[in-house]
Amino acid sequence: RAVLPSPSRCTVTRQRQDSSSHKSTHKLQFTMKLSLATISLLASSAKAFAPAAQPLSRVSTTQIHILAGTETAAERAAANFDSKPAENADFDKMVKKAFPGAISNKELVTKAVAALDSKGFTPANTLLCTSLCADELARILEDDLNEVYGHNFNLGGLAGFPFAGNTGFGAMSAHVPDDGYCFLVHGPHVGISKEGVIGKVERSGIALVDNCCGSAIAASNYLKGITDGGANITPKLQQFSDFQQGAVQELILPFGKRLARAEDRMRELPYALYDSQEVLVTDIVNTGKGSIKKGLALLGGIQINTSPDTLDYFHPLRFDYYDENGNLVENMLPYLR
Repeated sequence: RAVLPSPSRCTVTRQRQDSSSHKSTHKLQFTMKLSLATISLLASSAKAFAPAAQPLSRVSTTQIHILAGTETAAERAAANFDSKPAENADFDKMVKKAFPGAISNKELVTKAVAALDSKGFTPANTLLCTSLCADELARILEDDLNEVYGHNFNLGGLAGFPFAGNTGFGAMSAHVPDDGYCFLVHGPHVGISKEGVIGKVERSGIALVDNCCGSAIAASNYLKGITDGGANITPKLQQFSDFQQGAVQELILPFGKRLARAEDRMRELPYALYDSQEVLVTDIVNTGKGSIKKGLALLGGIQINTSPDTLDYFHPLRFDYYDENGNLVENMLPYLR
């Protein structure tokens, strides 16, 4: 005889079935939500890595360092200096007495641009490259040249040393326009105050007449401690958090006697730094000159920073032209005199 399940057992069974069905439905819903979320995430990821559509008329931002247009380099240079302070005859005489051979930035840029124009350098085909100090005052000459040739590739660090090295020069060379030129400017800088104090300069918004160049003066003081016999030995010369200053101090070591014997240490200091830098820059150029495209102009010298209401100066010590084969073919320094 068949035994019928009791009503209570049927109720329990139905509840278990209902519970199981509810769990299955919940699991299916969760799985579907997870799958939809995964699909959405993958779609978003794919969209993120897909190239962005750009209007056909948009200019690539990788081109912004090259100035297009109809203005010549000479016209751009002249327009830039229209807004600069007028030349001060008395101050000009004082600067040139302290630094024989120095010329104002206005004269430098005007003459350099004319010389480069005769070689085929234009705002549209020239990449400006600089190795100048990190100090904001070193940007003044850079800005004057930016107005002519556009944004620059920076090789420099403290005191103007080319810390970007061979790797930086190689990268820069690849950015020069096809059938174009590179104009490389390098050198340390030094201040001169309104009263003619070398190694000091007035800065906008600061009452104190400040040191310039701070990195160079710190290196000079370090070197003086060695030559005078009072320096403390430290294992932190090459610590990563200040390795550029450590390098500047090492690179100035060969000039200890020269600076010690100098009539004016602050005046001699930038020239000692320049001689050290020139060796490095020449080595970097010779190593990478195979990547020169149409030509390379190399201008080296001393930046002379002044107060905000007078023109800055530059003492050109080198202005060389290399052809597309990396051969040094002309000393253009006479063009700047």
